[in-house]
Amino acid sequence: MTQQLPQVPSTEPELSGVRNFRDVGGLPTVDGRRVRYGVLFRSGHLAHATDSDAAFLGSLGLHTIFDFRNAADQKLEGPDVELPGVRNVNLPLTDPADGAEFWKMVRDGDLDELRSILSDGKAADRMSATYRLIMKERTEEHSRVLHALAEDSVPALMHCAAGKDRAGLSIAVTLLAVGVDREAIEADYLKSNDPHRRYKVRRSDNSPVGMSPEVMALLSPLFEARAEYLAAAFETIDETWGSTDRYLAEGLKITAETRERLRLRLLDES
Repeated sequence: MTQQLPQVPSTEPELSGVRNFRDVGGLPTVDGRRVRYGVLFRSGHLAHATDSDAAFLGSLGLHTIFDFRNAADQKLEGPDVELPGVRNVNLPLTDPADGAEFWKMVRDGDLDELRSILSDGKAADRMSATYRLIMKERTEEHSRVLHALAEDSVPALMHCAAGKDRAGLSIAVTLLAVGVDREAIEADYLKSNDPHRRYKVRRSDNSPVGMSPEVMALLSPLFEARAEYLAAAFETIDETWGSTDRYLAEGLKITAETRERLRLRLLDES
């Protein structure tokens, strides 16, 4: 008997004002099931969504949009477009004060300043450290997301600014909770590197000097999805809690019953 594969959307939408949008449906679990299409989406911020973007997003039947940006992000980019009938939940996963001076230098610093904070692997080290910190210190926020999804909040869209770091980790936590294989989570995470998905770097100096190849090379680790960053998050789970199951149960206070409700809402029928 031929196994029936889940229906795969033929094309992704062409959204002009929203970066990095995708449905995470189709990802496999360790027990042979798959994430259902049309229940869990991810993207960059929705502040610059066009009317046609908003019409498409409105057609998804979304219950909840989780926005993981902090107040500084929202001041820089603007509030999300409002979609009728959709609940917006803001759960900042980084404090506006954390690294404020660092990100100001990223936007405004000259070449020498950028070299001082980003060269010799310092940019990548900072990203890995941020992923570790979010996993260890934002357990309450991730718990709230999982409990909301288990109760009534699907279909859901998760986003931050670029849709790769804070949203990427929240998607990863959700997928771990329903049993998606870590390699499959990584493969989806790395899709954020596709040219049409990448976050548009904002610099106050848009001149050839301010956006020179060396400047872009220094900034690149901050705006890339790298396997080593996600690996740092997974390592933090293993080092802190010993296993994914203990992380979910002890770190996030997710019961077996809640995990089963999540599977019922997010996975295809077995």
